[in-house]
Amino acid sequence: MTSLNDALLDAHAQGDGPGLVGLYQQAAEQAAPDAAAFFLTQAWIFALEAGDVRAARIEQALRAQGRA
Repeated sequence: MTSLNDALLDAHAQGDGPGLVGLYQQAAEQAAPDAAAFFLTQAWIFALEAGDVRAARIEQALRAQGRA
């Protein structure tokens, strides 16, 4: 089974922006609060770059945490 870290590295290597959104969201769910905010911010950036509809929901989550 591929680790989350390996999946993130592979998605970066492939330039898979939409895939990175989901993977960074998954990483955020598994991380401590400060690390989770970092991962969620990365998910937001990739969602914005990809024009992904998940960007608005991620932004709301970051704002709720006082991070956006």
